Amino acid sequence: MSASDNDVLKALRSAFAPHALTTDPAELDAHAVDKGPLEHWQVHPPRAVVFAESTQDVQRLVRLSAEHGFALITRGAGTSVSGGANSTEGSVVLNLTRMNQILAMRPEDEVAVVEPGVINADLNAAAAEHGLMYAPDPASYRTSTIGGNVATNAGGLRCAKYGVTRDSVLALDVVLADGTLIHTGQATFKGVAGYDLTSLFVGSEGTLGIVVGVTVRLRHLSPHTETIAAFFEELTTAAQGVLEIGKARVQPAITELLDRNTMLALDQAQGSDLAQRGNTLLLIQTDGHGAAIEAEIIRDVLRGLGATVSDPGSAESERLIELRRHARGDGIATEVRVGEDVAVPRSRLVDYIRAIEDLAEEHQVQLKVVAHAGDGNLHPTFSVPSSELSPSAVSETTADDDAASPAAPEAAPVTIDPSNLDPTTVDAAESDLPASAMSRLHAALDGSVRLALEMGGTITGEHGIGTYKLRWLDWEQSAEVIALQRRIKDVFDPECRLNPGRAIL
Repeated sequence: MSASDNDVLKALRSAFAPHALTTDPAELDAHAVDKGPLEHWQVHPPRAVVFAESTQDVQRLVRLSAEHGFALITRGAGTSVSGGANSTEGSVVLNLTRMNQILAMRPEDEVAVVEPGVINADLNAAAAEHGLMYAPDPASYRTSTIGGNVATNAGGLRCAKYGVTRDSVLALDVVLADGTLIHTGQATFKGVAGYDLTSLFVGSEGTLGIVVGVTVRLRHLSPHTETIAAFFEELTTAAQGVLEIGKARVQPAITELLDRNTMLALDQAQGSDLAQRGNTLLLIQTDGHGAAIEAEIIRDVLRGLGATVSDPGSAESERLIELRRHARGDGIATEVRVGEDVAVPRSRLVDYIRAIEDLAEEHQVQLKVVAHAGDGNLHPTFSVPSSELSPSAVSETTADDDAASPAAPEAAPVTIDPSNLDPTTVDAAESDLPASAMSRLHAALDGSVRLALEMGGTITGEHGIGTYKLRWLDWEQSAEVIALQRRIKDVFDPECRLNPGRAIL
């Protein structure tokens, strides 16, 4: 049973110095949610926030959690967009951003050892001094932490060639629910001793243990890159282009897809003119000593599909990579939107895009599509003008993928408060009643998730389940798998104190 607030706060103040502990209401509110959709009926400010500066601090707090029975919500920069870092009633938030040291950089081994609070971009900058890079590069790479990336198995633009976070994590230091510190994995590219516990912890969203050290694999920083911007009239033709590139036996480092509505939003926010040049942008980057040769093969393939393709060495093409990183964060202040993070087999990209275009038309909502097309990970976003909704149905938030994204000119975009959504999916074909704007958005969003599953895909490609996507988890996972995951959770955290209520049902 959880102790009273007074008992918990007294214990925390005895264990941590004032600079490492806060109960300031503004700080508690700031640590109550991440960048995901707000669910006010579920989110509660924590009792306190502890800023750990060492593994010993983490162990001390975990043992206090066991002694006093409070839930412990572990958090990095709070850039998650799935509610994975949202606090719960009576919880204490553990903030790991002060554990931000690069402990070792071993260029000859192509390995680095870092604390969880190291910013992704800072690790890349340090690796670049040795001609190396850390491959996973989520849109929030300038602000997100390696610990947070590990928690969600984050992806990024370079995933098509270099894989997701799990593919770059070799070993972990983890504090378990009883305060025990363990080391999993090894600092070698090969290693098959016992069960692969490292992979189990990656993507577990802090529900099995608290990562306090990460040994990562580094890659050679390419001496050459070539960026290709190809504009198409049809979104499905651009998606077909991704498959044709594969048939040409070329593996780009980056393959990104942006539809017309996304380009219009970027043009409004960034002053670009993308939408004047075509209805769809396929943005591709090759790397390595063969980058120029591979890029020319890709240009020929895409021209064969009717695309307008940038010339070699175009400086503008490089700028488009940066624009792409803003594509999910930029929004229109007068719209209400919901979006997701599905993935489908690449062979179903064209089918999926056609299906969600039909879905948007059926439910009379606007569709934006941004995709890591090289690995089949799509971020469809459905929206309606905010004038269609009553003020009680929306809540303001800055749900940017990247904190560096500029704000909209007058107001932050607004997003759905899921607690106001009708829990029943509206089937417009079977109902004689006019569907409300909220229900139309909900129906389109649910439909897009179901379509991904029907095509052999998943409800989340890189953002994690968090709290927001729990409602869809049993659509993808069987009762037997869900039960097995609960038993795994019970082994590591039998009292369910570590990030409860997320990642698994």
